[in-house]
Amino acid sequence: MATKTPKPISRQRERAFLVGVDIYNQDKLLSLEDSLTELSLLAQTAGLDIAGQAYQKLDRPNPQTLIGPGKVQEILVLANEVRADLILFDEELSPRHLRELEHIFGEEIRIIDRTALILDIFAQHAQTKEGSLQVELAQYEYRLPRLTRAWTHLARQAGGGGGRSGSVGGVGLRGPGETQLEVDRREIRRRIIHLKEKLEKVRTHRQQYRSRRRRSQMPVVALVGYTNAGKSTLLNKLSNADIYVADQLFATLDPTTRRVELPGGRPVLFTDTVGFIQKLPTSLIASFRATLEEIADADLLLHVIDISHNNAIAQVEAVHETLIEIEADNIPVISILNKIDLLIDPEGARNTLIAFPQSVAISALTGEGTQELLNAVEGILYSSNRTISVRLPYQQGGLISLFHDVGQVEHIEHGESEVFIRGEIPVRFLSKLQPYLVNKSV
Repeated sequence: MATKTPKPISRQRERAFLVGVDIYNQDKLLSLEDSLTELSLLAQTAGLDIAGQAYQKLDRPNPQTLIGPGKVQEILVLANEVRADLILFDEELSPRHLRELEHIFGEEIRIIDRTALILDIFAQHAQTKEGSLQVELAQYEYRLPRLTRAWTHLARQAGGGGGRSGSVGGVGLRGPGETQLEVDRREIRRRIIHLKEKLEKVRTHRQQYRSRRRRSQMPVVALVGYTNAGKSTLLNKLSNADIYVADQLFATLDPTTRRVELPGGRPVLFTDTVGFIQKLPTSLIASFRATLEEIADADLLLHVIDISHNNAIAQVEAVHETLIEIEADNIPVISILNKIDLLIDPEGARNTLIAFPQSVAISALTGEGTQELLNAVEGILYSSNRTISVRLPYQQGGLISLFHDVGQVEHIEHGESEVFIRGEIPVRFLSKLQPYLVNKSV
């Protein structure tokens, strides 16, 4: 039986009532107002209409309902007045929060949080089999601890393949004294294991592909940035491609790689990757591991920044935090200040370049500044060398060969378990040798 992705939010233009929470001393990149504005954009991307909003500032979260009981009753009244179909929280709700709120609001008004909303958007936009598998896994891992009686027979929605002993049509038969809820939980766990196995095969395939790509020594440039910063538009402009572009959050999810020729005539692979966002669900980062490894394995990152956005600096920080999380923060970066065509004073964008060590101001839409960008890419990939010293274990024979192939060895010493090499290498290979640097400040 073919598997099916869990059903996303209904597409019948449901009305959402937004709830923001500002918790004292909680680290946050955006203000409460700006975060709610972003949540509203996410809701609209998911096909929801905004019926209203409310917020509460708290010293600490309420252990039962996140917000205070008085605010819960206030929102219940407001939501009924505006005929809201669902309540959308800007914070991730714990399983207990969700159970308590569902009990209070009843069956007529659904409760979802920011994480569930983002997962739903990903489910809508994933176009490839790999993307669908990644989103389905993230959805199940989010839903499993939050499963309630209102979600019974969820396994029937998910399918899961028939023919297994003890199941009919992919749905497990109940054992003695076993509730439907327990059956659903068991089926979801089984489905999670199955999805992880399939994604591990995808990851292995990607690793083999990257190994072949490394042997060709063709540089890889990964475009990273906050969602809707203009990465796909830029790749289209540079490669004359036709990647789907829309003025909405997470318009494209699946990585796209295109060959681009630099001014000197040498080819480079440019890869467009999924956009980041503040409070990006950890389940998504884990599920998209194979895809995000495309970033961590790149020779150069182009950090595309929407310089016209009011929260551009906070978005830069959100991207940087995600790069640290996926261990890609040691790769050379060019900061691209995009959308200067939307500025009243484009020259002002160039003045902000001082804040970014390696940066270019462009308009991906009009093409302004893209030639300067390609010159900068070529300079880093082919013109910039760095003198380094490394101690490479003999089992890292590939890296030892790499140094000899692409660098200029000035001094080499062979020890019992490792080889010491000093010499020059192109900057684009620095990240691969970073763990073995003798001088970590390089």
